[in-house]
Amino acid sequence: MRITHLLILLLVVALSASLALPAFGADGATTFKAKCAACHGPEGQGKIGPALKGTALTADQINDLLTKGNDAKKPPHKKPLGLSADDAKAVADFVKTLK
Repeated sequence: MRITHLLILLLVVALSASLALPAFGADGATTFKAKCAACHGPEGQGKIGPALKGTALTADQINDLLTKGNDAKKPPHKKPLGLSADDAKAVADFVKTLK
């Protein structure tokens, strides 16, 4: 009986944690700083890569670039960056806030 209760409790805790984790992954600023800032600068001002502040690209275009890549771009943007759809959308939305 105790083992059954313990297993049910562990299942509830694991399910709760798995539902909460995607919310942590969708922080665009954190993902940008971890994945993009080395080339585009911490404030999107440009560094090795072009400046993203005030970019004319739409959030959807940025999202597509991150999730699909573009053969016309330089690496690493020739190929998808391996971000989840939620992370890519969060980064795209964050980039559009850079002024």
